[in-house]
Amino acid sequence: MKEVLLRARDLSRRFGGLLAVDRVSLALERGTVHAVIGTNGAGKSTLINVLSGELPASSGSVELRGRDVTRWSQPLRARAGIGRSYQRTTVFPNFSVLENCRLAAQARHPRPFAWWSDAARCPASVPAARAAAARAGLDDVLEQPAGALSHGQRRQLEIAMCLATAPEVLLLDEPLAGMGAEETERMLALLAELKTGHAIALVEHDMDAVFRIADVITVMVNGAVLASGAPQAVRANPEVQAAYLGEAA
Repeated sequence: MKEVLLRARDLSRRFGGLLAVDRVSLALERGTVHAVIGTNGAGKSTLINVLSGELPASSGSVELRGRDVTRWSQPLRARAGIGRSYQRTTVFPNFSVLENCRLAAQARHPRPFAWWSDAARCPASVPAARAAAARAGLDDVLEQPAGALSHGQRRQLEIAMCLATAPEVLLLDEPLAGMGAEETERMLALLAELKTGHAIALVEHDMDAVFRIADVITVMVNGAVLASGAPQAVRANPEVQAAYLGEAA
C-alpha cells in the first residue's frame, strides 16, 4: 500500500448559508497524482484552500502523515510539508527566477537574527532555490526576471517555488491553465517526475491532460464528491457522464 501523506475526513466549509465543501473525504498518497475535477463552482479551489490551511474547516478534519492539522495555520502546514500553487500566477515579476525561489526557500529556512548577513548568500536557502529551479527545468533562466518568462515558464516557476519549501504534498490549482500544447507537455512531464516523491492534488479543467496524468480522480458537484476512483472507472460512471463529462464521454 502507498503511504497516505494528506487525508481529509468529512471535510466541510460553509460561507453563511452556502455549503461550498460538503463532507469531502479523500486521501493523497505518495507517488500518486490525485485529480479533483468538476464544473466551475463545484468547490474544488475551496477544498484546496481548506487543505492548505488558507481557509478554516467548518467541520471535519485534515491529517498530515497521520497527525491532525485541522486547526493549524497555513504557514505551519507549509513548514510541515504542504506546498501549493494558485490559479493565477503569484510570482514576483521584477525579481529573478533565482530570487523568487530563494524567497520561497527562506520561508523554510528563516534566519530572523541574521539581519547583518547577505540573504543572497544564505547557505541554506540559495542551494535549495537552485535545486528547486533545476528540478522544474528553469536552471538555464535563473537570472532572468520572472516577468520576462513565458506563461508556461511562470507556471514552472510557481512549481519551483513550491519545491523550494521542501514539501511532501503538492496542491496544484489549475497549473495547465492558458498553456499551449508544447507547454502542457512540459508540465505533464514535470508532474510525472515529481509524483515519485510527492503526493499531488491536481485541480484541472483540461480533461485530456487529467486522464493522461491522474492515478485517481475525484469528481465534485455542488461541493460534494460524486465519484472517486481510477480514471477509467470514473470515465465510465453514468452519473459522472451526465453531470460533467457529457453523455458521449
